[in-house]
Amino acid sequence: MTESAPDPAVRAKTRIQRENEEKILEAALEVFSAEGFRGSTIDRIAQEAGMSKPNLLYYFRSKEEIYRAVLDATLDGWLDPLRRIDPAGEPLDEIRAYLRRKLEMSRENPRASRLFANEVIRGAPLIMEELTGTLRELVEEKAAVLEGWIAEGRMAPVEPRHLLFAIWATTQHYADFQVQVQAVLSADEGAAIDGAQAFLDTLFLRALAPR
Repeated sequence: MTESAPDPAVRAKTRIQRENEEKILEAALEVFSAEGFRGSTIDRIAQEAGMSKPNLLYYFRSKEEIYRAVLDATLDGWLDPLRRIDPAGEPLDEIRAYLRRKLEMSRENPRASRLFANEVIRGAPLIMEELTGTLRELVEEKAAVLEGWIAEGRMAPVEPRHLLFAIWATTQHYADFQVQVQAVLSADEGAAIDGAQAFLDTLFLRALAPR
């Protein structure tokens, strides 16, 4: 029996192809986070990427396909800090580390946070399956960890899912409302995040300390 030839569509990408795809996705993140899905165009993304429109369409067939690729990467990065909560760790140390990872995301990549927030505000038409599947499963997994710590008396009794919502709301605020934060504080992004870190450590860790 002879082996069939490999499908050209699944051949390994060249270095240049990978670099161009990364360039397109970086440009798309910039455009989508600033203009939203409806306000963005293929032409604008191509211009941001320094590519011609036909060249861009060689890699992605539509604006929707580019948007989905950016969203997938954003969601994966957004979930990573939550995945890293260690059941074997010390509860308050794990919460502190989670807070700091989330704030660092707001500092390092506010565009991704704004893109994700805009998609959810739109009703999450492209990621609802992930929200009700991957995200919900991960939240339930980590909620069980928090409930175990509470049962052991190592953390104050709180509803763990709402604790996670509160952490998301407070940490992502510094990305999603970056302009407002900087305007009110008359401070640059770095100073705002540093102040937030000290405040949120106090807010959450005192509230969660075992009674």
